[in-house]
Amino acid sequence: MKAAELLIKCLEHEGVEYIFGVPGEENLDIMDALLDSSIEFIVTRHETNAAFMAGTYGRLTGKPGVCLATLGPGATNLLTGVANSNMDHSPVIAITGQAGLDRQHKISHQYYDLVSMFEPVTKWNTQVKKAEIIPEVIRKAYDVAQGEKPGATHIDLPEDIAAMEVEGNPLAIMKPTLMEAGERVIKEAAKLIEQAKHPLILAGMGVERGQAEESLRSLVEKANIPVVHTFMGKGAISWKNELSLLTAGISGKDYITCGFEQSDLIVAIGFDMAEYPPANWNPNGETAILHIDTREAETDA
Repeated sequence: MKAAELLIKCLEHEGVEYIFGVPGEENLDIMDALLDSSIEFIVTRHETNAAFMAGTYGRLTGKPGVCLATLGPGATNLLTGVANSNMDHSPVIAITGQAGLDRQHKISHQYYDLVSMFEPVTKWNTQVKKAEIIPEVIRKAYDVAQGEKPGATHIDLPEDIAAMEVEGNPLAIMKPTLMEAGERVIKEAAKLIEQAKHPLILAGMGVERGQAEESLRSLVEKANIPVVHTFMGKGAISWKNELSLLTAGISGKDYITCGFEQSDLIVAIGFDMAEYPPANWNPNGETAILHIDTREAETDA
Protein backbone atom coordinates (compact mmCIF):
# COMPACT_ATOMS: atom_id res chain seq x y z
CA MET A 1 0.00 0.00 0.00
CA LYS A 2 0.98 3.63 -0.38
CA ALA A 3 2.24 5.62 2.59
CA ALA A 4 -0.88 7.81 2.34
CA GLU A 5 -3.03 4.69 2.78
CA LEU A 6 -1.01 3.73 5.86
CA LEU A 7 -1.57 7.21 7.26
CA ILE A 8 -5.35 6.88 6.80
CA LYS A 9 -5.25 3.38 8.28
CA CYS A 10 -3.53 4.79 11.37
CA LEU A 11 -6.09 7.60 11.66
CA GLU A 12 -8.91 5.05 11.46
CA HIS A 13 -7.23 3.07 14.23
CA GLU A 14 -7.22 6.24 16.36
CA GLY A 15 -10.96 6.53 15.92
CA VAL A 16 -11.05 9.47 13.51
CA GLU A 17 -14.56 10.10 12.20
CA TYR A 18 -14.04 13.26 10.14
CA ILE A 19 -11.29 15.17 8.40
CA PHE A 20 -11.99 18.83 7.61
CA GLY A 21 -10.09 20.39 4.76
CA VAL A 22 -9.46 21.39 1.18
CA PRO A 23 -7.99 19.02 -1.44
CA GLY A 24 -4.87 20.03 -3.35
CA GLU A 25 -2.29 18.54 -5.66
CA GLU A 26 0.19 17.66 -2.92
CA ASN A 27 -2.39 15.84 -0.77
CA LEU A 28 -4.12 13.91 -3.59
CA ASP A 29 -2.73 10.56 -2.43
CA ILE A 30 -4.35 11.17 0.96
CA MET A 31 -7.63 12.06 -0.77
CA ASP A 32 -7.45 8.87 -2.85
CA ALA A 33 -6.84 6.82 0.31
CA LEU A 34 -10.00 8.32 1.84
CA LEU A 35 -12.18 6.91 -0.96
CA ASP A 36 -12.34 3.49 0.70
CA SER A 37 -12.09 4.77 4.25
CA SER A 38 -14.67 4.96 7.03
CA ILE A 39 -13.49 8.52 7.64
CA GLU A 40 -15.76 11.20 6.19
CA PHE A 41 -13.97 14.04 4.45
CA ILE A 42 -15.75 17.37 4.92
CA VAL A 43 -14.77 19.91 2.27
CA THR A 44 -14.59 23.47 3.58
CA ARG A 45 -14.64 26.69 1.61
CA HIS A 46 -11.36 27.80 3.16
CA GLU A 47 -8.57 26.08 5.08
CA THR A 48 -9.02 28.47 8.02
CA ASN A 49 -12.56 27.13 8.40
CA ALA A 50 -11.19 23.59 8.41
CA ALA A 51 -8.82 24.38 11.28
CA PHE A 52 -11.54 26.05 13.35
CA MET A 53 -13.94 23.16 12.69
CA ALA A 54 -11.30 20.67 13.82
CA GLY A 55 -10.65 22.78 16.92
CA THR A 56 -14.35 22.93 17.78
CA TYR A 57 -14.65 19.17 17.30
CA GLY A 58 -11.68 18.66 19.61
CA ARG A 59 -13.08 20.98 22.26
CA LEU A 60 -16.56 19.40 22.26
CA THR A 61 -15.50 15.74 22.11
CA GLY A 62 -12.12 15.73 23.83
CA LYS A 63 -10.78 13.79 20.83
CA PRO A 64 -8.38 15.47 18.40
CA GLY A 65 -10.04 17.07 15.41
CA VAL A 66 -8.16 16.53 12.15
CA CYS A 67 -7.73 19.12 9.40
CA LEU A 68 -6.00 18.80 6.04
CA ALA A 69 -4.52 21.29 3.59
CA THR A 70 -2.07 21.33 0.74
CA LEU A 71 1.27 23.13 0.71
CA GLY A 72 1.94 26.88 0.48
CA PRO A 73 -1.19 29.04 0.81
CA GLY A 74 -3.26 26.04 1.87
CA ALA A 75 -0.99 25.46 4.85
CA THR A 76 -0.63 29.14 5.73
CA ASN A 77 -4.43 29.43 5.80
CA LEU A 78 -4.54 26.75 8.51
CA LEU A 79 -2.30 28.73 10.85
CA THR A 80 -4.84 30.99 12.54
CA GLY A 81 -7.19 28.15 13.44
CA VAL A 82 -4.35 25.90 14.57
CA ALA A 83 -2.88 28.68 16.72
CA ASN A 84 -6.31 29.32 18.26
CA SER A 85 -6.74 25.64 19.15
CA ASN A 86 -3.30 25.52 20.69
CA MET A 87 -4.01 28.60 22.81
CA ASP A 88 -7.46 27.32 23.83
CA HIS A 89 -6.12 23.80 24.53
CA SER A 90 -8.37 22.10 22.02
CA PRO A 91 -6.75 18.90 20.67
CA VAL A 92 -6.10 19.18 16.93
CA ILE A 93 -3.96 17.37 14.38
CA ALA A 94 -3.14 19.41 11.28
CA ILE A 95 -1.87 17.51 8.24
CA THR A 96 -0.33 19.32 5.29
CA GLY A 97 0.71 18.11 1.88
CA GLN A 98 4.18 19.23 0.91
CA ALA A 99 6.58 19.45 -2.00
CA GLY A 100 8.60 16.32 -2.60
CA LEU A 101 11.94 15.96 -0.81
CA ASP A 102 13.65 16.11 -4.20
CA ARG A 103 12.75 19.79 -4.64
CA GLN A 104 12.95 21.18 -1.12
CA HIS A 105 16.60 22.22 -1.48
CA LYS A 106 15.76 24.90 -4.06
CA ILE A 107 13.22 27.60 -4.81
CA SER A 108 10.10 25.72 -5.81
CA HIS A 109 6.47 26.57 -6.53
CA GLN A 110 4.59 27.31 -3.27
CA TYR A 111 7.22 25.56 -1.16
CA TYR A 112 7.73 26.87 2.38
CA ASP A 113 9.37 25.29 5.40
CA LEU A 114 6.10 24.38 7.11
CA VAL A 115 7.71 22.72 10.12
CA SER A 116 9.40 26.01 11.01
CA MET A 117 6.19 27.92 10.31
CA PHE A 118 4.03 25.73 12.59
CA GLU A 119 6.64 25.53 15.36
CA PRO A 120 5.35 28.51 17.43
CA VAL A 121 1.68 27.49 17.24
CA THR A 122 1.85 23.76 18.02
CA LYS A 123 2.88 21.51 20.88
CA TRP A 124 4.76 19.28 18.45
CA ASN A 125 5.20 19.10 14.69
CA THR A 126 7.33 17.18 12.24
CA GLN A 127 7.90 16.27 8.61
CA VAL A 128 7.66 12.64 7.53
CA LYS A 129 10.91 11.84 5.74
CA LYS A 130 10.50 8.04 5.72
CA ALA A 131 7.24 6.26 4.97
CA GLU A 132 7.77 3.48 7.52
CA ILE A 133 7.71 5.88 10.50
CA ILE A 134 4.11 7.00 9.81
CA PRO A 135 2.52 4.79 12.54
CA GLU A 136 4.93 6.22 15.11
CA VAL A 137 4.31 9.78 13.94
CA ILE A 138 0.51 9.43 14.10
CA ARG A 139 0.63 7.83 17.55
CA LYS A 140 2.89 10.59 18.92
CA ALA A 141 0.77 13.32 17.34
CA TYR A 142 -2.26 11.92 19.16
CA ASP A 143 -0.49 11.43 22.48
CA VAL A 144 0.85 14.98 22.48
CA ALA A 145 -2.39 16.60 21.25
CA GLN A 146 -4.48 14.91 23.97
CA GLY A 147 -1.99 15.12 26.83
CA GLU A 148 -2.10 17.90 29.39
CA LYS A 149 -2.27 20.62 28.27
CA PRO A 150 -4.16 19.59 25.11
CA GLY A 151 -3.31 21.48 21.95
CA ALA A 152 -2.32 21.27 18.32
CA THR A 153 0.17 19.04 16.54
CA HIS A 154 1.21 19.19 12.89
CA ILE A 155 2.34 16.54 10.39
CA ASP A 156 3.95 17.59 7.11
CA LEU A 157 3.79 14.86 4.44
CA PRO A 158 5.82 15.39 1.24
CA GLU A 159 4.06 14.15 -1.88
CA ASP A 160 6.85 11.75 -2.88
CA ILE A 161 6.75 10.12 0.57
CA ALA A 162 2.94 9.88 0.42
CA ALA A 163 3.18 7.97 -2.88
CA MET A 164 5.80 5.46 -1.70
CA GLU A 165 4.97 1.79 -1.26
CA VAL A 166 5.26 0.70 2.37
CA GLU A 167 4.25 -2.05 4.79
CA GLY A 168 3.14 -1.30 8.30
CA ASN A 169 0.37 -1.28 10.88
CA PRO A 170 -0.94 1.19 13.45
CA LEU A 171 0.69 1.16 16.87
CA ALA A 172 -1.20 0.02 19.94
CA ILE A 173 -2.98 2.80 21.81
CA MET A 174 -1.92 3.09 25.45
CA LYS A 175 -4.37 5.01 27.60
CA PRO A 176 -2.71 7.52 29.95
CA THR A 177 -2.83 6.97 33.70
CA LEU A 178 -4.60 9.72 35.60
CA MET A 179 -2.70 11.08 38.58
CA GLU A 180 -4.49 11.66 41.88
CA ALA A 181 -3.58 14.01 44.68
CA GLY A 182 -2.30 12.40 47.87
CA GLU A 183 -4.41 12.25 51.02
CA ARG A 184 -2.20 14.76 52.85
CA VAL A 185 -2.53 17.36 50.10
CA ILE A 186 -6.31 16.90 49.95
CA LYS A 187 -6.60 17.41 53.70
CA GLU A 188 -4.48 20.56 53.51
CA ALA A 189 -6.67 21.93 50.73
CA ALA A 190 -9.85 21.16 52.69
CA LYS A 191 -8.39 22.93 55.73
CA LEU A 192 -7.64 26.06 53.69
CA ILE A 193 -11.21 26.17 52.41
CA GLU A 194 -12.62 25.52 55.88
CA GLN A 195 -10.59 28.32 57.46
CA ALA A 196 -11.32 30.90 54.76
CA LYS A 197 -13.95 33.51 55.64
CA HIS A 198 -14.72 34.55 52.07
CA PRO A 199 -13.56 31.86 49.64
CA LEU A 200 -14.29 32.25 45.93
CA ILE A 201 -14.04 29.61 43.19
CA LEU A 202 -12.59 30.53 39.79
CA ALA A 203 -13.72 27.82 37.36
CA GLY A 204 -11.76 27.43 34.12
CA MET A 205 -12.01 25.28 31.02
CA GLY A 206 -10.25 22.40 32.75
CA VAL A 207 -13.47 21.63 34.66
CA GLU A 208 -15.31 20.72 31.47
CA ARG A 209 -12.26 19.07 29.91
CA GLY A 210 -11.83 16.88 32.98
CA GLN A 211 -15.57 16.15 33.13
CA ALA A 212 -15.58 17.46 36.69
CA GLU A 213 -18.81 19.49 36.52
CA GLU A 214 -20.73 17.28 38.96
CA SER A 215 -17.85 17.24 41.44
CA LEU A 216 -17.63 21.03 41.27
CA ARG A 217 -21.38 21.44 41.81
CA SER A 218 -21.20 19.13 44.80
CA LEU A 219 -18.36 21.18 46.32
CA VAL A 220 -20.19 24.45 45.67
CA GLU A 221 -23.40 23.25 47.32
CA LYS A 222 -21.76 21.63 50.34
CA ALA A 223 -19.28 24.44 51.04
CA ASN A 224 -21.60 27.27 49.94
CA ILE A 225 -18.86 28.96 47.87
CA PRO A 226 -19.68 31.42 45.06
CA VAL A 227 -18.28 30.68 41.59
CA VAL A 228 -16.86 32.93 38.88
CA HIS A 229 -16.40 31.37 35.43
CA THR A 230 -13.71 32.25 32.95
CA PHE A 231 -15.04 32.76 29.44
CA MET A 232 -13.75 29.29 28.52
CA GLY A 233 -15.20 27.78 31.71
CA LYS A 234 -18.82 28.79 31.07
CA GLY A 235 -21.32 26.16 32.10
CA ALA A 236 -19.29 24.59 34.89
CA ILE A 237 -22.32 25.33 37.04
CA SER A 238 -25.65 26.69 35.88
CA TRP A 239 -25.93 30.46 35.52
CA LYS A 240 -29.26 30.09 37.36
CA ASN A 241 -27.50 28.76 40.48
CA GLU A 242 -27.67 31.36 43.24
CA LEU A 243 -23.96 30.89 43.89
CA SER A 244 -23.00 31.64 40.29
CA LEU A 245 -21.42 35.05 39.74
CA LEU A 246 -21.55 34.34 35.99
CA THR A 247 -18.54 35.06 33.79
CA ALA A 248 -15.52 37.28 34.39
CA GLY A 249 -14.81 39.71 31.59
CA ILE A 250 -12.27 42.39 30.85
CA SER A 251 -14.45 45.28 31.98
CA GLY A 252 -13.62 47.63 34.80
CA LYS A 253 -15.08 47.68 38.29
CA ASP A 254 -18.09 45.37 38.61
CA TYR A 255 -19.55 43.01 41.19
CA ILE A 256 -17.24 40.20 40.08
CA THR A 257 -14.23 42.45 40.73
CA CYS A 258 -15.71 43.26 44.15
CA GLY A 259 -16.02 39.55 44.83
CA PHE A 260 -12.33 39.01 44.14
CA GLU A 261 -11.42 42.00 46.30
CA GLN A 262 -13.44 40.67 49.26
CA SER A 263 -12.12 37.14 48.93
CA ASP A 264 -9.40 35.80 51.24
CA LEU A 265 -8.97 32.55 49.27
CA ILE A 266 -9.36 32.00 45.54
CA VAL A 267 -9.87 28.36 44.63
CA ALA A 268 -8.75 28.09 41.00
CA ILE A 269 -10.17 24.90 39.49
CA GLY A 270 -9.18 23.85 35.97
CA PHE A 271 -7.81 27.36 35.46
CA ASP A 272 -5.35 28.45 32.78
CA MET A 273 -3.66 31.85 32.87
CA ALA A 274 -4.45 32.45 29.21
CA GLU A 275 -8.15 32.60 30.12
CA TYR A 276 -8.08 35.41 32.66
CA PRO A 277 -4.70 36.91 33.69
CA PRO A 278 -4.07 36.90 37.47
CA ALA A 279 -3.24 40.59 37.27
CA ASN A 280 -6.97 41.16 36.70
CA TRP A 281 -8.18 39.33 39.81
CA ASN A 282 -5.21 39.30 42.19
CA PRO A 283 -3.28 42.42 41.17
CA ASN A 284 -1.15 42.69 44.29
CA GLY A 285 -0.65 38.95 44.71
CA GLU A 286 -1.87 39.21 48.30
CA THR A 287 -4.83 36.83 48.14
CA ALA A 288 -4.10 33.16 48.82
CA ILE A 289 -4.71 30.81 45.86
CA LEU A 290 -5.57 27.12 45.98
CA HIS A 291 -4.86 25.47 42.62
CA ILE A 292 -6.83 22.34 41.69
CA ASP A 293 -6.10 20.80 38.29
CA THR A 294 -4.59 17.83 36.50
CA ARG A 295 -1.33 19.75 36.06
CA GLU A 296 0.91 21.92 38.17
CA ALA A 297 0.17 25.60 38.69
CA GLU A 298 2.00 28.21 36.66
CA THR A 299 3.58 31.24 38.28
CA ASP A 300 2.72 34.73 37.10
CA ALA A 301 5.13 37.58 37.77
